Amino acid sequence: MKILYAVQATGNGHISRAMELLPFIEQYGSVDVFLSGNNSHLQPALPVKFRSKGLSLFYGNKGGLDYWKMLKDFSIRRIWNEANSLPVENYDIVLNDFDSITSLACKLKRVPSVGFGHQAAFRSDATPRAAKKDLAGELVLKNYATATAYTGLHFASYDDFIFSPVIKSDVLRANPENKGHITVYLSHYSDEVVMQSLQQLEGIRFELFSKKVQEPVRCGNITLYPISNEGFTNSMINSAGVITGAGFETPAEALYLGKKLLCLPIRGQYEQWCNAAALENLGVRITEKIDAAFATTVAEWLNAPAPQQLILQQNTYEIVQHTIELARSIRPEQVREADWISEEDFITLQ
Repeated sequence: MKILYAVQATGNGHISRAMELLPFIEQYGSVDVFLSGNNSHLQPALPVKFRSKGLSLFYGNKGGLDYWKMLKDFSIRRIWNEANSLPVENYDIVLNDFDSITSLACKLKRVPSVGFGHQAAFRSDATPRAAKKDLAGELVLKNYATATAYTGLHFASYDDFIFSPVIKSDVLRANPENKGHITVYLSHYSDEVVMQSLQQLEGIRFELFSKKVQEPVRCGNITLYPISNEGFTNSMINSAGVITGAGFETPAEALYLGKKLLCLPIRGQYEQWCNAAALENLGVRITEKIDAAFATTVAEWLNAPAPQQLILQQNTYEIVQHTIELARSIRPEQVREADWISEEDFITLQ
């Protein structure tokens, strides 16, 4: 059986999850990967057969998105051509982790697919949302990468098609310790902004993972490390707590390890504010931004109780098995005519 696994490469979480899932998916057939996006900082150990710039999110230095860089990177014609040339029709199963080009290719060629991953969980209205609902954000979550059927992943099973997070095997096998440092990864802030606040907490050690350094650099109570899957995982396993964005994979792993967790959602990214709402329900501290009071916020957080530990209801094997069986069960008539799209329709919609 031939399987196409489309992976969104905006940020590192999708790549990390794909590397964990690949050996399980390969038990069912040969796998080709379509990597879409160009701003992940991890080297993907994946059988990448197709690559695309995709529709990437780019972050500024002060907690938000870089809309100008995103706009410069956007091309309707390129997206159309890449979708038209992606040979989804040559595969028995198409798994799509929130990639719009694969979704469009399946619509063009009337090929069924399974939307797989965290964003798929937002197909359910029972999945937690931000206090301030964002219409544009809702439209993106529900229409950016549609599929024929869905397997969602989230912190809890809010609906019958939503499963536990996929946790890396290194984390599953770990014996977590507290060696006193705080692990920090805030890709939407510059190192300088983060360090200016954390250096005020002289008695606390921080391990800050940076896009800029190639080897460890010590700056007072902060050590900067280059971004790597293994390095970050080891730091988190041995930390007293984790400070990061309100994404999915890293918060899920920190909660599984029983670590204290402080999250700063990316400004303008609605999905992260929805994640923040779910995390708050688990007792996680959420703060909106790094400001003059951030050092005080960190100190107070360190003295607060740890959040509720994440207990997995399904393991990775069970999640992949369900997803493959779901893909096999899709009948041709389930690919509704309403889901098909022509080039004229696509250009008009844009």
